[in-house]
Parts: sequence; C-alpha cells; structure tokens
Amino acid sequence: MGPHPAVAAIRLAVRRVLHDVLTEHTTTGPDGTRADGTRPDDTGRPRPLVLVACSGGADSMALASALAFEARKLDLRAGGITVDHGLQTGSEQRAREVADRMTALGLDPVEAVAVTVGRDGGPEAAARDARYAALDAAAERHGATAILLGHTRDDQAETVLLGLARGSGIRSLSGMAAVSGTARRYRRPFLELDRQTVRKACIAQELAVWDDPHNTDPAYTRSRLRHEGLPALEKALGKGVVEALARTAQLSRDDADALDSWAADAEAAVRDEAGRLECAKLHGLPPAVRRRVLRRAVIAEGAPAGSLFARHIEEVDRLITGWRGQGAINLPGRVEARRQGGRLVIRQG
Repeated sequence: MGPHPAVAAIRLAVRRVLHDVLTEHTTTGPDGTRADGTRPDDTGRPRPLVLVACSGGADSMALASALAFEARKLDLRAGGITVDHGLQTGSEQRAREVADRMTALGLDPVEAVAVTVGRDGGPEAAARDARYAALDAAAERHGATAILLGHTRDDQAETVLLGLARGSGIRSLSGMAAVSGTARRYRRPFLELDRQTVRKACIAQELAVWDDPHNTDPAYTRSRLRHEGLPALEKALGKGVVEALARTAQLSRDDADALDSWAADAEAAVRDEAGRLECAKLHGLPPAVRRRVLRRAVIAEGAPAGSLFARHIEEVDRLITGWRGQGAINLPGRVEARRQGGRLVIRQG
C-alpha cells in the first residue's frame, strides 16, 4: 500500500524541485560555471546541500519530512535551519525543539539561528528581512546550493491580494516566484499545493507541528486577510478564489517578466552618447515600459528598491509626460530626479 495521497503529493513536489537543483548543479557552461552561478570547486564537496527553512508549522514540517525522504534516494545532502525571531516568550526553546525534530527526520546539518528583528517597514516586513538575512548567512556558512521554503498556494493568494491592496502594479500581483534569490537559492515546491494538503500530510505522518499564534493575531495584516478577508471573498464569490488568485500570480509574473525584458532592451536606446536619459525618446515608449526604465535608473543611482513605490515613479514620469517646469523630485535613498536641457538627470545627494 502506498503513502497517503497528501504525503505522495508533497513528496512529488519536492522530488521535482530536487531534480531541478541536481540538474543545475551538475550542468556547467563553457567557462566551467554551473547554472546556479557557482563553479565545481566552489564548495569542495562532491554532493550539493539543500536546506529547508522550518518554523515548526505544518507547511514547513511537511516540507522537512518530504526533503528528508527524497534526499535519501538522490545524490544530495539535506539539512535544516530554523530561525528564532525572539518575538514571543519561549521562542528559544521552541527553536531547539524544531531543530530536534528536523534531526530526528534525518536532516544534517541542522541549526537554530537567533535574530534581532528591527522596526523598518513594520513588524511583518522587519521579521521577514531578519529571517531572509539569517537564511542567506546560513546558506553561505554551510555551502548550501538551495533553501526550500514552505509557501503554499494559499500563501500565494494572500500575497496577490496584499499586492492588489497596495496598488503597486503587475509585479506585486505576480506574488512569490517558484525560484528566487541570488544564484536561484530559494525554491518553493508547494506553490501549487493548498494548505489543507500539507496539513493532512503532517497528520498522516504523525508529525508534531507548532501553530504560531501570530498567524491568528488580528494585529497582523496577513492574519486578518487569512481569517477574515479570504473567507469573505469565498462567501461572496464562491469556492475557487484561492486557485484563481494563484493563477493570476503566474499570468502576472509572465507579463511582468516580458515587460522587464523589454525595458532592459529599451534602456540603451533612450540614452545619449554620454549615457543620459533623453526625455523625447522616453516619451515615445509605452507607459509600462517607460516606468520600468525609470525605476531601473533610479535604483541604479542608489534608491532602495524596497522603499521605492509606484507613486515615486509616477512623479518622475510626470517630468517626461507632464513637464511644466517643475523642480526636482526627491526619492528614497537621497536620490533626486530633475529635467534639465531635455535630459532626465538622476543622481544621489
């Protein structure tokens, strides 16, 4: 008799990602560089290491169990990282317990990492930034080829709705990528699986899980969306909202990637011989492409991408499309943009 259908589903999803990781790790280009950006002698290890980021919740415990199971059948090593954000009483003890559970699954190396969460961008964004910084550091420390994250289709739907609420454009609607990060480090095997499936997999395997109280705390935007917003949408629109939002994410990502590629190609054509942006040529671009060119140029001059919002780019765009002699536009990172002699001048300071 085979495994429970939910267990089979999570294992298949992880198996596909691990095969991709192995293929990229062993494929090298003419200069000896692998598809993941490393070289065969970068780590000195014969087999790639894949880590799972595990909070102890159902999603990440299901992912950890599937990774441990599949790694035993493949030519790779599997380990785990749990991050203690220090935001709740007893978090250090819980992190140790999660690390022990991963070790019991057969993962090695396993590490519990404590971080200090700042305040920039609000509590959710600050915790996320601290977590990813810790995961990046762990990957470098252990020489990991990839880190698996347990985001599900439900998480993707929530991310799309949050992007829609911010009005940040099609890139926000594209949600989370299945592969992201430097050298394609982060992989999300469960984006096509719902939260209920991974929870069933935990029950079928009798995996102990921890339900983070922050996930039900109405003080957090994502928690309100999860427990109030999405259920209200499903009540009003019928079942299938989560699947439709996840599908929207993929379609939006395809469109956003195409527009980004167009903007990258167009940027060189709208600069003069000195590399300055020419307003007349910018004006001739489609708005979606022009704004991407402007965003790229502003970030290149030092504006933090995470602090650069649609309203900032719209103001810069008005220097091209609604020029009435207005002054410089102040942007995040002490960057300013001004129109001067038919050129768009963007500089820091």
